[in-house]
Formats: sequence, structure tokens, C-alpha cells
Amino acid sequence: QVQLVESGGGLVQAGGSLRLSCAASGRTFSSHAMAWFRQAPGKEREFVSAINWGGGTTYYADSVKGRFTISKDNAKNSVSLQMSGLKPEDTAVYYCAAGSLNYLSDYVGSYAYWGQGTQVTVSS
Repeated sequence: QVQLVESGGGLVQAGGSLRLSCAASGRTFSSHAMAWFRQAPGKEREFVSAINWGGGTTYYADSVKGRFTISKDNAKNSVSLQMSGLKPEDTAVYYCAAGSLNYLSDYVGSYAYWGQGTQVTVSS
């Protein structure tokens, strides 16, 4: 079992920055691929970014490439998402996810463990 708790969401103006963190507990965190997804009101949950267990390989949705950076700290059992150049369309609940994967997936069903989510609101 892996338990995930997100933090760092909030309200920010367009063009601003936020850093989301996901604290993981439970066993074998270091062997899991980690990802961030988001879900805006009335929309399906969508992929944002993923990172492999070693932290050396990352994957981003085209919509956030160049603006968001994902990182992983196995020693601290955490994964972070640094978001800059935020846009109103980035407004959503952001979820941290973990899965026993040996590849990076943008599919919701690939990840077995999910956090409760943290709200990010970007005002124009």
C-alpha cells in the first residue's frame, strides 16, 4: 500500500508560480512511477506529468511542457510539481498518483494509488 497526501495548492494570478508537493508513505515508494493529474469542473481527469522511479525520466502533457517541472526525492518519499507561467486554464484539482510501472503512462488506469487532491486556482 502507498498513501499519498498533496499540498501546496492555492490561488495565484495568471503568470504566477506554485509548487505542489506529494508526501508518500507505505512501502516500496522508490519502485513506483509517480504522476500528477488534474481535473477541472465538468471535465475528465487529465494527465499532467510523470516521473520514473529513479527520477531520471520525465514525461509532460503538451499543455504544460516548458512551464511545469516534476521532480522526485526517494530519500524524502516525495514528488513535487513546480508550476510557472500559470494560466487560467490550469485551474483544477491536482492529484498525485503512484503505480508499479516500468514505463511512464498518461493513462489514469495505470496508477493504483491516488491522493485526495489539492485545488489550484489561477485568476486572470
